[in-house]
Amino acid sequence: MNQFGAIPVFVAVVECGGFSPAARFLGISKSAVSKRITQLEEQLGVKLLHRTTRKLSLTEAGEHYLEHALKANNAARDAEDAVAQLQGEPQGRLRINSPMSFGRLHMAPMIPEFLKRYPKISIDLVMDDKVVDLVSSGFDIAIRSGELADSTLIARRLAPLNSVLCASPDYLEQHGHPESLDDLLQHNCLSFSYSDDVKEWTFIKAGSRHQVLVSGNYQVNNSEALRDAVLQGLGIARLPTFVAGPDIKAGRIIPLFSDYQMPAQVINAVLIERQYMPAKVRAFLDFSIDYFGGDIPYWDR
Repeated sequence: MNQFGAIPVFVAVVECGGFSPAARFLGISKSAVSKRITQLEEQLGVKLLHRTTRKLSLTEAGEHYLEHALKANNAARDAEDAVAQLQGEPQGRLRINSPMSFGRLHMAPMIPEFLKRYPKISIDLVMDDKVVDLVSSGFDIAIRSGELADSTLIARRLAPLNSVLCASPDYLEQHGHPESLDDLLQHNCLSFSYSDDVKEWTFIKAGSRHQVLVSGNYQVNNSEALRDAVLQGLGIARLPTFVAGPDIKAGRIIPLFSDYQMPAQVINAVLIERQYMPAKVRAFLDFSIDYFGGDIPYWDR
């Protein structure tokens, strides 16, 4: 057996934490992964992995082999990326992970236009609000907001992520328009449960930050569900403008405290750092930035 051909399989098993996730990442069967590792160990004459029903760990020989296998695997990947840069037209499979609401509202309409321009690229778009590991999940790009927790990743800015406090006209007519931030204490404030500050909203004015403790009878982990509750007059909510923008323009939702700003973040395309960026990835990033509109995305105009 060619040992070099087994290196990507071995690295995938270690990085993914098992045979089954490695098989999903590589797109082959679990038995094929197991067979390849067994053949590699027989070829080398050593055990590389301790296998139990609950976990998998490296032997001492496996740790030494992994150190060099990672270098070889990265070199092979760089070689593929370098060749891909020479392609006249971007091509190949592109796996993208996106949060559910942003993916449904903005990625899904964009993808068909992108594929019309680059017909040799195929896209596997997975919408999920869980933060995935790009390496073990096999994604080329992930759409994320906020700070990067993993320093091995790089981010390309796609658009700002602004938020607005809002309510429906019906709710304001029935419960009154809050005149000061403290008035929010008397209102039903609906929350996005994945926020770091679910019960304390921050407002910024002239460089000063103001925190307000809020409460309400509805908390949900999806921005579109939160928007639906606002539209039906349930209460006041903080919504990303990429969700609320069309409703604000149509008058279905009224923005509140426009003289204040709420903390803004950035929508990034996150990818694994590489010496050479594949043409398909570069094409997608450039297309996305142009499509969304850069510093003033189309939903904020």
